[in-house]
Amino acid sequence: MKLVILDRDGVINHDSEHYIRRPDEWRPLPRSLDAIARLTKAGWTVTVATNQSGLARGFFDIATLNAIHQKMHAQVEAMGGHICAVAFCPHGPDERCGCRKPEPGLLQALARRFGARLSGVTVIGDSWRDIRAARSAGADPLLVLTGNGERTQAARGSALKGVPIAADLAAAVQWMLSR
Repeated sequence: MKLVILDRDGVINHDSEHYIRRPDEWRPLPRSLDAIARLTKAGWTVTVATNQSGLARGFFDIATLNAIHQKMHAQVEAMGGHICAVAFCPHGPDERCGCRKPEPGLLQALARRFGARLSGVTVIGDSWRDIRAARSAGADPLLVLTGNGERTQAARGSALKGVPIAADLAAAVQWMLSR
């Protein structure tokens, strides 16, 4: 099985410092849906691991989060792609759970669900916590420069040694498919 794990906000869709609180605020980044479709057509199992502390903060409820994800799924499927699973952390940053990235819990849960090992699995994210989660889980991080990616690259510099960096999800997928 060829498993890939994507962060959501800043990788697939535009991010917001005020959180994505409603389905109408969820807007895909250019070329991201096509990139997911390309992975799907190439036989990859595409999954998403996303921190959603807006739940803990009361910015939206689980029904709204599900509606946001339904919109994401529908738009991906309209492009010929498929997201097989979305794992999310509903906790706030002070709750010290094992599922909130940079902890590896979400990635491990996805691996268990699909009977996969994380060694060799690419985790695509735009933040330092995505990179740390991938490394902690024994997966292969890949940084995209969308969302918080440029800030992450500027702030972490040498700590990103060995981490592939791509302009966006489409460029990351192109790199993956050419290997």
